[in-house]
Amino acid sequence: MVGQTAIPRSINQRAVRGSDLKGSAQPEHGEGRSDSIGISHIRNFSIIAHIDHGKTTLTDRLLEATGTVGLGGTVRLMDSNPIEKERGITIKLAPVRMSYDLQSTIYTLNLIDTPGHVDFSYEVSRALHACEGAILVVDATKGIQAQTIANYDKATEAGLTIIPFINKIDMAAAQPDRVSAELVETLGFKPADILFGSAKTGAGVTELLNVIIAHVPSPSSDLCATKGEDRNFVAPLRALIFNSTFDIHKGVIVFVKVIEGEINKKNRDNLFLYATHEKLSPLEIGYFSADLPAQAGMRAVDHLGVGEVGYLATGHKDIRAITIGDTLTTVGASITPIEGYHRPQAMVFMDLYPIDADNYRDLVDALGKLALNDAALTYRATSSPALGHGFRVGFLGILHAEIVTERLSREFEVQVVNTSPSVPYQMTLKNGDHLEISSPADWPRPEMIEHIEEPVVTLIVYTPEPYVGGIMELCQGKRAQFIDMQYVSGKVKLNYLMPLSELITNFYDRLKSVSSGYASVQYDHAGYQEIDAVKVDILLNTEPAEALSFVSPRFSAESRGRVLVDKLKNVIPRSLIEVAIQAAIGGKIIARATVKAFRKDVTAKLHGGDMTRNRKLLEKQKKGKKKMKMLGSVEVPQAAFTEILKI
Repeated sequence: MVGQTAIPRSINQRAVRGSDLKGSAQPEHGEGRSDSIGISHIRNFSIIAHIDHGKTTLTDRLLEATGTVGLGGTVRLMDSNPIEKERGITIKLAPVRMSYDLQSTIYTLNLIDTPGHVDFSYEVSRALHACEGAILVVDATKGIQAQTIANYDKATEAGLTIIPFINKIDMAAAQPDRVSAELVETLGFKPADILFGSAKTGAGVTELLNVIIAHVPSPSSDLCATKGEDRNFVAPLRALIFNSTFDIHKGVIVFVKVIEGEINKKNRDNLFLYATHEKLSPLEIGYFSADLPAQAGMRAVDHLGVGEVGYLATGHKDIRAITIGDTLTTVGASITPIEGYHRPQAMVFMDLYPIDADNYRDLVDALGKLALNDAALTYRATSSPALGHGFRVGFLGILHAEIVTERLSREFEVQVVNTSPSVPYQMTLKNGDHLEISSPADWPRPEMIEHIEEPVVTLIVYTPEPYVGGIMELCQGKRAQFIDMQYVSGKVKLNYLMPLSELITNFYDRLKSVSSGYASVQYDHAGYQEIDAVKVDILLNTEPAEALSFVSPRFSAESRGRVLVDKLKNVIPRSLIEVAIQAAIGGKIIARATVKAFRKDVTAKLHGGDMTRNRKLLEKQKKGKKKMKMLGSVEVPQAAFTEILKI
């Protein structure tokens, strides 16, 4: 698994057919179960696919086929968040244990359902490191798409057995033969390797279970220093922490896969995190069951043995004390830590401000609670003269940001306004200092900067051939560098090197429009490249509005500044004072617009008389306006910020 040589294994569908191996449902293990599970009877696998290819629906059918839940139960059983159910997407990985009786032998199946969207690919990586096999689900109507390739590559690198499953064969638009040919041509599967079925109707699910048992290996003996099924030999504990969540009563709950040794009543008060040197005394040990909703599906047991996937309720109140990828062992044990993975790095940043300043404390509490359940979420305090106090929040991508802001609104009833997204820039100053700047507000003065580097991604776009021209034009307009183009089974694979700042600003919507929704995208971070970038300041009556400032390549800064100034002129309401809106780079003004003040007709009450009386009143009004402008301040309404961010 972790650290194994990346050798994808092949399966042979002909070796296992429903007529040869007949499985039947077996009730779930009872609560408090303490008998040992033989390593050879454990199968740990994950379901991976592009978004909307049917992963979670297939999970539902597997739960029904194994008797873990009753037939015709609630759909999307593994999605505990209402947003997941409503949007039809998976946000967090979700493990579950199933039991399956095959030829009078009971097998324990640990399944991990994974997200499909590229923003949550780190969740897929974490799931794969806790498995020995993976089911690669491909939609029979859409074929191979970007995340299909990306997830296949991740499973290959982890050395997993990969089982291809063509889903949705019951649909009228299904082309299983074409999709099968794509899998053979693109990913190198043999035709006999490929399974066909429908997660909606349950067709092919029993055959899939039989193939999982026959071809997904049990936890590898070279990772588990046990002597076969000899339970008298117990190696020092080594368990991989592959996820964590938070429960208000149980504290931080860590998800573990036991590689060596076991976790039991004898050593539970002597557990130790290798990297952070944190000592644990878990309140509860258990495994994941789907017969109860959400965290109520965590079922307590006496111990977890080699190869088992389960959880520990640690009682800790800070999820950041637990490092994903750390090795769990016992105090004093001499072990080699498991090769894990680093915390996900935030690559998109936004400032979040409460619409009502009185809700600031509510926003503080809400972000703190969200961070307890989402280790990828980072934030720090910030402030703006126009928007007040708020937070600079780091996300994995735009979808991650949308989910977080929606959860703030629905779960915590905190309405926020967000600034436009930005990315972290690496900067070298002339005095030799190196900085990472993620907010335009922190941008140094231009004369201090030696050079700037921006993050870039390797972008893969899969599209039908008729849309290639429009997509290439879109990518070139986004400063993307063309790498190559390949034809894959009637589709075109385009490879680009694109600045991340261009990817996060309206790229997905424009791609859907250009490709009529048929193109799919996968990207991976590819380091940094040098850029000639400048900060464009927005001034309201000569006062900087940092929440509206942005960073842009020098060649497009002036045009973008003009567009924003014109937009501001239309959305900032008129007041009793004139508002001058300016865009500036350093000390140079590059664009200006003026919001005219309301003017009272002070001469309306005059009837007749000479012009001196009119001039006297007009001069008095002029002095009053000047005094107002000196003492007054421009207040930009929240609605104006919201409209601007829609550009």
